[in-house]
Amino acid sequence: MPSGPARTAPPGSLSEVLVGRRSELTLLRAAVASPPSLVLIEGEAGIGKSRLVRELLTASEPSAAGVLVGQCEQLHEPLPLSPVLDAIRLAGPRLAASRPLNPVTGALAPLLPEIAAYLPPPPPPLPDQREERHRVFRAAVALLDHLSPVVLVLEDVHWADRGTHDFLSFLAAHLPRDLSVVVTLRPAAVPPPLREAFARAPSGPALSLGLTPFSRPEVEQFAEGVLGAALPPTFAALLYEKTGGIPFVVEEVLRTLLEHLPARDIPAHPDALTGLTVPTVLRDVVLRRLSSLGETAREILGASAVIGTTPDERVLAEVTGRGAAEIARALAQAQAAGLLHEEDGHCRFRHALARQIVYESVPVAARRWLHLGTARALEAVPGPRPVARLAHHYRLAGRTAEFLASAEAAAELALSHGNDATAARFLLQALEAGDPPHDVRVRLAVRLGRAAVDGLAHAEAVPLLERLLAAEAIPARPRGELRFALGRLLRQQGEARAGYRQIEDALDDLADRPALLGRALAVLAAPETVADRHVTEHAARCDQAEEAARRSGDPDVATAVRIARASLLLEQGDPESWRLIDALRRDPRLAAAPREHARACLNWAQAALHTGHLRQADSLLAEGRRVVDQAEYLRLAEIVELVTAAADHAAGRWDGLEQRVRHLGGASATFAAATLDAQLLHAALLAATGPAEEAAARLAEVIPVAERVGAVWPLISAGTALSRLMLTLGDAAGAARHAEAALARVRAKGNWVWGAQAVLCLVDALDTLDGPGRSGHAAGVVDELAAGIAGADAPAARAALLTARAVLARVAAPQEACELLDTARVLLRDAGLRHEEAAATERLGGWRGERGAPDGGRLLEAALRMYAAMGADRDVARVSRVMRRNGVPIPYPWRGGRPSHGGTLSSREREVARLAAAGKTNQEIADELFLSRRAVESHVASALRKLGVPSRRELRVYDLT
Repeated sequence: MPSGPARTAPPGSLSEVLVGRRSELTLLRAAVASPPSLVLIEGEAGIGKSRLVRELLTASEPSAAGVLVGQCEQLHEPLPLSPVLDAIRLAGPRLAASRPLNPVTGALAPLLPEIAAYLPPPPPPLPDQREERHRVFRAAVALLDHLSPVVLVLEDVHWADRGTHDFLSFLAAHLPRDLSVVVTLRPAAVPPPLREAFARAPSGPALSLGLTPFSRPEVEQFAEGVLGAALPPTFAALLYEKTGGIPFVVEEVLRTLLEHLPARDIPAHPDALTGLTVPTVLRDVVLRRLSSLGETAREILGASAVIGTTPDERVLAEVTGRGAAEIARALAQAQAAGLLHEEDGHCRFRHALARQIVYESVPVAARRWLHLGTARALEAVPGPRPVARLAHHYRLAGRTAEFLASAEAAAELALSHGNDATAARFLLQALEAGDPPHDVRVRLAVRLGRAAVDGLAHAEAVPLLERLLAAEAIPARPRGELRFALGRLLRQQGEARAGYRQIEDALDDLADRPALLGRALAVLAAPETVADRHVTEHAARCDQAEEAARRSGDPDVATAVRIARASLLLEQGDPESWRLIDALRRDPRLAAAPREHARACLNWAQAALHTGHLRQADSLLAEGRRVVDQAEYLRLAEIVELVTAAADHAAGRWDGLEQRVRHLGGASATFAAATLDAQLLHAALLAATGPAEEAAARLAEVIPVAERVGAVWPLISAGTALSRLMLTLGDAAGAARHAEAALARVRAKGNWVWGAQAVLCLVDALDTLDGPGRSGHAAGVVDELAAGIAGADAPAARAALLTARAVLARVAAPQEACELLDTARVLLRDAGLRHEEAAATERLGGWRGERGAPDGGRLLEAALRMYAAMGADRDVARVSRVMRRNGVPIPYPWRGGRPSHGGTLSSREREVARLAAAGKTNQEIADELFLSRRAVESHVASALRKLGVPSRRELRVYDLT
């Protein structure tokens, strides 16, 4: 009998991985490995009973035991002993080579003509039917004993005839020594005599394995295994709600989604779950169960589906006009049929899709009447009006006026509880329902603008607000607020320039509303989100915001402006920013506004990273995360993770970082404004870890998008990162070109703190090219940087300036150059910027080694160890090459790769490297060798590291045959 982990998915299954059943599988394997044994696997339909059995039977390591499997069929008149006979029928080949059989087994010959030739002659018939049946039972047990060791599996025994149940009771009482019996069935369908027989078996009570639905984490794990992508919390929660955790339903839902979307794109589309077409197989199952109910029960269950997932029996009685006893009987029948289940003392639909199928089985006209009746019944309930439920039922009843009133009230209630997403959903529905009067439409739109900013309803709200502003004459006051809201939404969608301009256009309309004007101007003061405004313009906007806040007399607006001022100063490295930030962090008014507090901390943490203040960034990030968690501020969840990843990157905390960052910038990202930053961070990581071509491709994708939307920080940073990557690939001209483009953006923005790395890249590139006038150009750019960051508290920029000056001084004053570079290295170390410190250490070690200084090798080895600790494989390969060139011994294990292969490539690495050297892409190699692309990337990076080369182009010089 097979044992060990399953290797492949069962036929028709989407997943090769068994989820949530490991403990049950372990118990099942132990039971069948120690015969005689009886096992009952119980659970509702679709819970995974058959999958568990298949995992048992399709494992990798065979043993001496055979397997006989019988399947019960859902027939109106089940055939006597059908599953048992079907299982024994499979034993023909074993009987052909076996020893003589017990004569009593001949009683099976008339029932099993396929193997009758291997059985003894049938004994004479007995006059008593009960005696005949007893002899057949004895014959089957004797034959199973003869075939032992064997595992008998009988599936879906709840559909078996009574004779099969009786045989199993008989078998339990006379279980052969080397026989294991595994039975799957639904709990409610187990005849008490059979359960008692299994419990009182002489060989010991049966092992009972009761399977329950997946938990939400298990649903998430199962879906991620099928889709090959991480699930956002919103998608995972909705999938769990839709399916009730029943594995069959989860699999059918995923199968349906895969018919319409690529697997890795599905997590980014929770809307596909909301509007899901019910899988045909699941619909057939539910409708078959529904048809088994009586007419009255079907009517009551249909009304229950209209009322909600958990039917309110009082409302149900009022809507249907049925009595309590009649309703109780109908719900009990539906529960017995598997359509409802009990939870917390109430009947609920088994899963959301079961309710949807029952709901859709009710004729449309009847549904509208039932929705209206439900709304009327809910209106009559004493106490606060359930406005959200009323809005739902009035909308589906087609009562527009009642729906609009209820939807607006529901939105107000949601906003009062801080639930912006729910408020935005109700307001969107209201604006799309019928044709509300102009003043109502404008009022709803203004409220939608407020709610959508924090409610992640950007994609739905933006086109609606754009149409409203373009098509209708709107008074100045609401028009200004609408433009302000639309501008913020556009910025959150990643449309930096368009959003900025919308807010600018709103200023005149907000002139007599100083509180809103102050907030709008505070947004315009932020320098990092738009390319074509100089920092002096942002400073002027900040001054205007302070004046508006003073006029408004609103202390909350004044706080928002102070936050903006601190951010603006911090991005420029102004030491005054930290005094402002410290004062704001102690301000009880900020603490009393958790959303403002969280946004401020995360904005400041990002700015601190931009300037190289890692420790302060970590502190601000921790505070922001705490506030976000306490306030359950969903909109900032991705920003928290992004800033955390950026801080980890700066600090060299790279373990598992690549996977996290890939997810943040992937298809499942929901906050578009952060996508470019996530892609940029991922590319920077790949530039150090490999593969370089993917890093270059990602950076080349970021730049045109950032240019189109006008996002200045990603634009400057991507150009700088691409310049640095070109330098490591030996393309100094390309590096200079990208550095010059980044510096053009820096000059247009006027913030040289952001341009320091671009200056260093340009100086390095010009130093390599070494043409006429290049040194003078480099010196001029360095002077620009020095003037631009004079007095700035920005460790990263100051270190870059010191390094650039060192490069310029290297030939004429080598000792001074090394001293400048060592000062930069210490500055980076003290700032905690681990990767930058390693790069400075590598550079200094190389310079010192070239001059024969004894500490050159020590510095290079220190850089090597720092890179290796971070997993920066490309950097390890490069510094190893420098060490070889300078005659510095390379310590184990960096002499040539993993210990298992010493200085040589493994056979798979050699095969992959040969194809890479031939010019094939990673995807082409993956297709040719039947590998995943990720595996190819890993093999290429490993080969480059072992051979000490920076890029796949240099593989061509090696003999890889």
